[in-house]
Amino acid sequence: MGTYRLTTLGTNTELLSLPLDRPLIEWDDDRLVHVPRGISRHVVRFVQLGADVFAVKEATDRFVLREHQLLRALAEGSVPVVDAFGTVVERRDDGGGELPGLLLTRHLAFSQPYRSLFGGRGLPQLHLRLLDSLAGLFVRLHLAGFYWGDCSLSNTLFRRDAGALAAYLVDAETGELHPSLSDGQRAHDLTIATENIAGEMLDLQAGGRLDPSIDPVESALELTPRYERLWDELTRDEVIGRDESYRIEGRIKRLNSLGFDVAQVAISTEEDGRRLRFDTQVVEPGHHQRRVFALTGLRVQENEARALLSDLARFRAKWVEGVGHDVPEELAARRWLVEKFDATLELVPAELRDKLPDAELFHEISEHRWFLSESVGHDVGRAAAVSSYVDTVLRFLPDSRVDLSSGPPTEEFEPIFD
Repeated sequence: MGTYRLTTLGTNTELLSLPLDRPLIEWDDDRLVHVPRGISRHVVRFVQLGADVFAVKEATDRFVLREHQLLRALAEGSVPVVDAFGTVVERRDDGGGELPGLLLTRHLAFSQPYRSLFGGRGLPQLHLRLLDSLAGLFVRLHLAGFYWGDCSLSNTLFRRDAGALAAYLVDAETGELHPSLSDGQRAHDLTIATENIAGEMLDLQAGGRLDPSIDPVESALELTPRYERLWDELTRDEVIGRDESYRIEGRIKRLNSLGFDVAQVAISTEEDGRRLRFDTQVVEPGHHQRRVFALTGLRVQENEARALLSDLARFRAKWVEGVGHDVPEELAARRWLVEKFDATLELVPAELRDKLPDAELFHEISEHRWFLSESVGHDVGRAAAVSSYVDTVLRFLPDSRVDLSSGPPTEEFEPIFD
């Protein structure tokens, strides 16, 4: 028997039954599963152990330990990254030969690599939604002091988020964590990202997956202005007159609308006290997510949270109008969860329920109902909307579930264009 040292942040004793003393490429365990994934310079396999699905990545001990530490630090800062579960280092085979280390991360449910998003029926303006989500992730990483060093679509996973996409960092091995980043570091990171994305877009074009009207290089160049607009909104300080203090509250509301909470507001005087300079320190994303969780117990994406809060507000307003007096938001949330959210999802066929997360499925059905009602001039009703959505949309969406059928252990995408 070979030897190794396994360290995890959770408990899953089935890990001990894996062939941890053998090279990852040689694993033939029947618990290896299919998961759509992008191109990687390392060997990566996915394994289902009980209710958990783990990605297992092979690299040197040094890189494994470093990447695990970086992923944990980013997660503690509320940055969207894959969950680093553990490491296996100091591996030796039966003959005492050294083996690379293993990084264990939890598979991000309902996530897809960018190439999968361009297959089948995708989102409208998909390339722009990808860039918006990547710009948002980039800003959050840079606010946390993380220099990525090799940002690309391939190093990112995406989840649907109420018509948009939410981006998660997957590969942190080239990254560096600093107290803060200089303008030069941020600019260099964006330059690398733009070059990588242009190449990936050209691959999609060569493979016939990109709409002919889309220019790959021009699309990649859109990343920086999208990033800069969000960075400016989150980090700039402003100078206002003493009679314009209302602008401070307005700024905070705009930041909240973007999904960020403000840790502190620093105010100093200028021009002998006639003007005020204020600076907002943004440290905590997930403003709407926390509100939805407090009201309903649902854990959702940020854009999904905005949509659910809007639907809840309409539900509460209609209830208040009917009874003629105010209704506490917490009481309205409990009733909304049963009568709208759960009742809608119960109408979806069980075999299709796990194609999308519950919150995303509810949002898409609600949007579908609105469009159907607009087209006929009256509300089509919940049952008709669900039936139409299932038959015309849901059945044709790509399946992001883990595939337990026989075959190669992991779906790997070869480069479309060399």
